[in-house]
Amino acid sequence: MTPDEIRGRLFAFRDEKYAEFQLKLTPGLKEENIIGVRTPALRTLAKEIYKSGDYEAFLSDLPHKYYDEINLHGFIVSGLPDYDEVISRLDALLPYIDNWASCDLISPKKAFGKNRPRLIEDIKRWMSSKEAFTIRFGIEMLMSFFLDDAFSPRYLEWVSVIRSEEYYVNMMKAWFFATALAKQYEATIPFIENHALDDWSHNKAIQKARESYRITPEQKEYLKTLR
Repeated sequence: MTPDEIRGRLFAFRDEKYAEFQLKLTPGLKEENIIGVRTPALRTLAKEIYKSGDYEAFLSDLPHKYYDEINLHGFIVSGLPDYDEVISRLDALLPYIDNWASCDLISPKKAFGKNRPRLIEDIKRWMSSKEAFTIRFGIEMLMSFFLDDAFSPRYLEWVSVIRSEEYYVNMMKAWFFATALAKQYEATIPFIENHALDDWSHNKAIQKARESYRITPEQKEYLKTLR
């Protein structure tokens, strides 16, 4: 399918009220750059396109004009099974991502779940980027794939030393540490006790952890003393 054909499909799903909602939810998004396609429709179209294999022209058509195209692109890449292709496609796409919603919807579970030894090296590379949403994506992938059976305490160190003036990077750092407290409390709590994070991320991580049902009441009370 050509980029114009795919764009036509997207406009067929246009929902103007949803576009207005997305504008309020996504700072920096401009009215002229959003079509207003709901997520289920994007997912269905992405599945159709990656199953057909006819996506090269669209994925190569960067930068996209519309927010919805970026999101469709992210969903298509998330469905691809080949690790090398996914990494190549992501490295082309990530520099053009400029909002949290487009960043956070990308989740190539098929390719990443089976290739964690390779993925950890790419995560390190993304987290060392100068681009805010590439860093955010790297931290999110570390949180998604390496806080359970593949966990290592060194991953906490990697995130703790990131320093950024970008709100969306620091929010992801806080989210990462709140999740780590829920999943790997004993390994994570020393980073909070020692104030290893910048002050804003430290306090936000405590707030988010104390809002979590996965943190015990006793842990929540102790975290309150560490602000």
